[in-house]
Amino acid sequence: MKQKLSRFDFTMIVVGLVIGMGIFRTASTSAKAANDPNIFFIAWLVGGFIALCGALTYAEIGSRYPVTGGYYRIFSYAYHPSIAFSINCIILISNAASLSGVALIGSGYISQVIFNQPPSDNVISLIAVSAILVFYGVNLMGLKMSAKTQNVLMLIKISMILMLIAALLIPSTHYKGPIDTTGKPVEFIDYIKALGLALVSVSFTYGGYQQTINFGNEVATPSKNIPKGIFMGIIIIIGLYLLVNYSYYTVLGFDDLRNKNEIAKIVATKLFGEAGGNVFSALLFLSVLAYVNVLLMSNPRVMFAMSEDGVLPKVFQKKSAKRDVMVVSLTVFAAMCIVILQFAKTFDEILSFTIFLDCFGMATSAGAIFMLRKRTKHLDGTGIYAMKMYPLLPIIFILAYTFVGISIAIDKPDTAITGIIVLAAFMLIYFITKKLNNGKNVQVSDTTEA
Repeated sequence: MKQKLSRFDFTMIVVGLVIGMGIFRTASTSAKAANDPNIFFIAWLVGGFIALCGALTYAEIGSRYPVTGGYYRIFSYAYHPSIAFSINCIILISNAASLSGVALIGSGYISQVIFNQPPSDNVISLIAVSAILVFYGVNLMGLKMSAKTQNVLMLIKISMILMLIAALLIPSTHYKGPIDTTGKPVEFIDYIKALGLALVSVSFTYGGYQQTINFGNEVATPSKNIPKGIFMGIIIIIGLYLLVNYSYYTVLGFDDLRNKNEIAKIVATKLFGEAGGNVFSALLFLSVLAYVNVLLMSNPRVMFAMSEDGVLPKVFQKKSAKRDVMVVSLTVFAAMCIVILQFAKTFDEILSFTIFLDCFGMATSAGAIFMLRKRTKHLDGTGIYAMKMYPLLPIIFILAYTFVGISIAIDKPDTAITGIIVLAAFMLIYFITKKLNNGKNVQVSDTTEA
């Protein structure tokens, strides 16, 4: 019998896809971009609203089109296979880079606990590779084992966030100094620019829920559990993010929040002392493992779907007979992560490149709802999920990611140009491969007739 995910399993996957390393690092990056506490908190509120609009949009997409590897298939179904191939290739690269970067940062935290002196980059890289290999093995054991592991790791991660939030209840840890307003936006256009740049890191921190539609019919009663799991997961995430950011602001003050990177450990050290800060670093590494695990669960399903559509070799469809695991797709994606790990750049560079690439995927995938509504009218009234306030919510979501993409292009034009070149290159590869395959098919046909 095929393994199925329960609503709780699916909700934890949603939370796991979204809450990665971001909330322990990007609050500092967004504060630096905002340069003003008001813009900082507005960005997190706006980001939460955008995420909710996107979550409800993807909930309906997943309900109307519940197939494995859905994040790839909706591009092919609503647009053209070349767009499906190129965008999903850059998303796979983006996800692998994100996983590698997060694993590297987490390894840096845990290495501070294991070693008395700062270890070499090679040692930190080895720890990150080991984490990927461990959860590669976990995923080889089957979907239910991966889901159970994810549930445990997510409970640990949520407990860590609750510990950070608990600092709000301890006045002795709170910052009591003045707020530095140097660099604060003055003109209205400056506020808009600051908001756009703050939303880059906020979008990264809120992103990931769109990949839940990759699980499609692997969820029990998908028409009900996909939308409810996504909605419940996003509401949990919004609440946790707003509270933990307010805790950072209250304990550190805005100046330290925007100028220091290891903000979570600093808060934990203020709460529990140096030893407590070290324990928190160890737990932070576990939260990284949850992110590694859930991306290793999700992305091979995209490669499987691309193989079924003939844009990747058939070998990517291979599954283990006993546990129904996509062995080849899982192995190749894990290998991609390890290779990229060796070439990982700074977190900020990975962040801008990842989000710029994601802007293409998020806007176009959400736009597929308009085509799906037309093509699946026969499903209306059959119990599937249909969002309220349509088409306003998907339009808001698409415009928001267009705004973020433009903000990156203005601030870092080289990053934007690189992203566009990569996208165009994959589209070119698709048409070249298609032409070569058609040529081979014609030759085979001629030989058969002869």
